[in-house]
Amino acid sequence: MRVPLLDLSEQYRALSEEIRAATDEVLASQRFILGPKLAEFEKAAAKYCGAQHAIGVSSGTDALLAVLMALEIGLGDAVITTAYSFFATGGCIARVGATPVFIDVDPKTCNISADALRRYIDKSCHVVEGKLVNENRQLIRALVPAHLFGLCCEMNEMLAIAREHNLVLIEDAAQAIGAEFPLEKGRGKAGSMGDAGCFSFYPSKNLGAAGDAGLIVCHHDEFAERLRVCRQHGMEARYEHHLIGGNFRMDELQAAILNVKLPHLDGWSAARREVAKFYTNEFRRVGLNEKIKLPVEPYASSGLTNHHIYHQYVIRSGRRDELRQHLAAREIETAIYYPLALHEQPCFEYLGYKAGDFPEAERAARESLALPIYPEISREAQQHVVNCAAEFFQ
Repeated sequence: MRVPLLDLSEQYRALSEEIRAATDEVLASQRFILGPKLAEFEKAAAKYCGAQHAIGVSSGTDALLAVLMALEIGLGDAVITTAYSFFATGGCIARVGATPVFIDVDPKTCNISADALRRYIDKSCHVVEGKLVNENRQLIRALVPAHLFGLCCEMNEMLAIAREHNLVLIEDAAQAIGAEFPLEKGRGKAGSMGDAGCFSFYPSKNLGAAGDAGLIVCHHDEFAERLRVCRQHGMEARYEHHLIGGNFRMDELQAAILNVKLPHLDGWSAARREVAKFYTNEFRRVGLNEKIKLPVEPYASSGLTNHHIYHQYVIRSGRRDELRQHLAAREIETAIYYPLALHEQPCFEYLGYKAGDFPEAERAARESLALPIYPEISREAQQHVVNCAAEFFQ
């Protein structure tokens, strides 16, 4: 039985008439850039995320890049982020000329560890005129936690650390649109808890476009306007550039498609939670929870609905590569997110990190395996995945 990692065909079949009508409307208008469909999506997305402003951009990577550029973070600055994430989380920091400072992750969630972050600040940083400076005399400007696999970071801790040290908090929420977190005061939604939140609508995301697209959300009027200018090469009056930006605009066609899909997002995330629940219960039933590490749900008892949106269902095993080969031989697709921690990437050798600096991130990179998950996956297919995994560990 073939089980794909992701199958978007059923989702498209259910929405195809609406999507075609929306895209035909754009084609008929011949308005492809910064048109009414984008304005409509930005308004709806801001409301959904609980933010004052939403700025549609060309990808999740460009969302991060635009925020850093708009903040004028660059040479001589440092930005703290996780050691275990998609490359863009650290890559965008380096692209603006700043230095990525990696922090180890929590072994249960794979999100940035608040304890490790505090240890780094206490050991390697000091305060100069009210500003946090690292051991290399770089000004630490921002903190970028990544909400990995659909689960929010421990944001009470992240917000407290950012406030304490006057850091801009930029949420990398590329994998977590709609995910909720139990703040000390009320409910928080991914992307809207910090100073800016960045989303990706890559086709495989819970809310996926028909290509690349992204979003930035924020609460401050002036910063939102600066981001809108930044996505247009820093241009306000035509051909008048007051800052250096980029071509970061979301296409009108992508906005039209996302408008159709957004109302269905919570339903899809709920279905993903049911898929995850089935996997977890079945793995426990056959006793595999003693041989593999299953995803955790630290906020499940908080009363929040979207406490986890399961962009991926990621298990961990010391025999990950053998298990993956075994599943592949039985036509079960899996994926490794991510085979190297960020400090292990060759392009970051110049930062001077070495093996063992971030043991939990390195262990996650060696052990993590994503199993097939999408809202429409059948229980029969899931059972096949579980049975084949159990066969491997017999």
